[in-house]
Amino acid sequence: MKKYDLAIGLYLLMAIIFLIIPINSTILDFMLALNVSIAMVILFNALFSKEVLNMSTFPTILLFTTVFRIALNVSSTRLILLNGEPGEVVETFGQFVGGGDPIIGIIVFIILLLVQFMVINKGSERVAEVTARFTLDAMPGKQMAIDADLNTGSITDAQARERRAKIQEESSFFGSMDGATKYVKGDAIVGLIITVVNFAGGLVMGMTRQGLPAVEAFDKYTVLTIGDGLVSQIPSLMISLATGILVTKVSKEADIGDLLVKQLFSIPKVLYMVGGSLIFLGVVTPLPALVFSTYGVILIITGRVISDRIEISNIEDQVAQEESAGDEIRRPENVTSLLQVDPIELEFGYGIIPLADVNQGGDLLDRVVMIRRQIALEMGCVVPTIRLRDNIQLNPNQYLIKIKGIQVSEGEILFDHYMAMNPGYVEEEITGIPTFEPSFHLPAIWITESQRERAESLGYTVVDPPSIIATHLTEIIRGHIHELLTRQDVQNLINNIQESNATLINELVPKLLSVGEVQKVLQNLLKEGISIRDLITIFETLADYAPTTRDSDVLTEYARQSLKRAISNKYFPQHETTSVVTLDPKIEQEIMSSVKQTEQGAYLALDPEKTQGIIHSVEEELQKLENLGKNPIVITSPIVRMYFKKLTQDYFKDLIVISYNEIDSNVELQSVGMVTV
Repeated sequence: MKKYDLAIGLYLLMAIIFLIIPINSTILDFMLALNVSIAMVILFNALFSKEVLNMSTFPTILLFTTVFRIALNVSSTRLILLNGEPGEVVETFGQFVGGGDPIIGIIVFIILLLVQFMVINKGSERVAEVTARFTLDAMPGKQMAIDADLNTGSITDAQARERRAKIQEESSFFGSMDGATKYVKGDAIVGLIITVVNFAGGLVMGMTRQGLPAVEAFDKYTVLTIGDGLVSQIPSLMISLATGILVTKVSKEADIGDLLVKQLFSIPKVLYMVGGSLIFLGVVTPLPALVFSTYGVILIITGRVISDRIEISNIEDQVAQEESAGDEIRRPENVTSLLQVDPIELEFGYGIIPLADVNQGGDLLDRVVMIRRQIALEMGCVVPTIRLRDNIQLNPNQYLIKIKGIQVSEGEILFDHYMAMNPGYVEEEITGIPTFEPSFHLPAIWITESQRERAESLGYTVVDPPSIIATHLTEIIRGHIHELLTRQDVQNLINNIQESNATLINELVPKLLSVGEVQKVLQNLLKEGISIRDLITIFETLADYAPTTRDSDVLTEYARQSLKRAISNKYFPQHETTSVVTLDPKIEQEIMSSVKQTEQGAYLALDPEKTQGIIHSVEEELQKLENLGKNPIVITSPIVRMYFKKLTQDYFKDLIVISYNEIDSNVELQSVGMVTV
């Protein structure tokens, strides 16, 4: 048996023995002193414990101490009634507290009993009841919060089990405290009954058995009754106070002493006001001037000291922050952050800052968010975060667009003007500052706010500065979206569809193709403006043809053919004949005969003169389409398409090259020319 178990067993055994076997006054003195000591230990443990579960055995402690205290009450009552000698502790309490006057002792004892019974016990009982109810009601929500944290990976299984156990312990503790407070209440009632019995029984025993006069018997047994009541009620009062402290404890991170001092004496102006009020009361009113003025001065001095400490603390915090910032700058590894390159940057002069400042009514940030959303819907991939920053080295109205840290385009706007563009059918000109629209380099005019309504009535397309920047940025992103698609982005796209298409992904990646090879195919599609939103169709096609070839260019062609409905819908309007240019079969044959295969892929080794002839012919045929106001589209055979595109992409940026296998069957085409040499 452990020594602690033995001590607890002896403690309870003594309580039972005291209820049955009479003990002498000396032993009773020791037991009463032990009772007071245990009550003090319990009180100060409750006061300084940082959370209630540090005293999780408190309901059991209440039961044990209540039984022990009642046993001592019975023993002292037995001695009072037997011979009127319950020991020095009882007599001393009765004489000292009452000051030798039984009437005063009775009044003090009654007040003490009322305070315990009506204030502390009743309040603790109510708080324990409400806390138990709230704790039990909050359990499902706390359990759900733990499950949510576990599902998101914020906590581990072990931490989840620990939190659940703690919640269970809290509910059990407050539920037990709700019942255990009844022990304290019952103890006070029993103490009152025992006191009445001691007083009445003592008078009877003193006058009948000991032959004492009535007055002498009253004085003697009043003192003994008060002493016995106090020596039991004072420990009971301390334990009641400990109960109240525990059930009203809120903070779980600090003991109550720290909290009380910080919350009561942390605001200097409060201490100034209270100190000034006390001095005023001491000087103006008949109240003791020395007492009130002394306290007032002490509070004012205390407030000044706290104010100085707060100022010193603020200075120390500021210095610490500056030192921390300096250390952060001086850290060697901090240089690595300078090596990172933002995928997309929009730099602008100080004159454009109001467009990006929400406080000044600017909505450029909102437009950037919409750009990312628009590109995601159109192209099927996530645009990286667009970094906006001002640059004082630029002209006030100038802005730059950078891709991976390199400038790819620029523009200039007039902040308080609008850009008016003639769509081609407006005959009446409007005065303004000539310029060019930055996205498509179309001629335009800067007009003022007062000219806007008239320009719109004439048929001009009028655009505000934020829209100009947003449109320009959108077109730049569209043109470079293939460069921004990283392997991690591809992996994220794969993860998004893996849950609903696990079989497809498990077959394709990494068994047939690596993430990098899938990335090249998707980049090829994006480079020619083909949306990759239909990833399932693309991946199904790659899974079909990857066993026969791993050439990313060839796989791209197969993917394009599987997306022919989307391609046709983008370039060929329904119920309308589309004008196109075709490729001479002889040219196709020459191109195919010039293809060289290597381990790194295929490339075109065409004669330079022949290449120039083809480029010149393409230029002439595209001029016909331009004169008709049509898109520059060239139709080729499937096997030639990718090589012809590579041949012409450096000369004709906007040229659309489509193979016959990428055209839906219901599309109507009209050839207006043929590329030949």
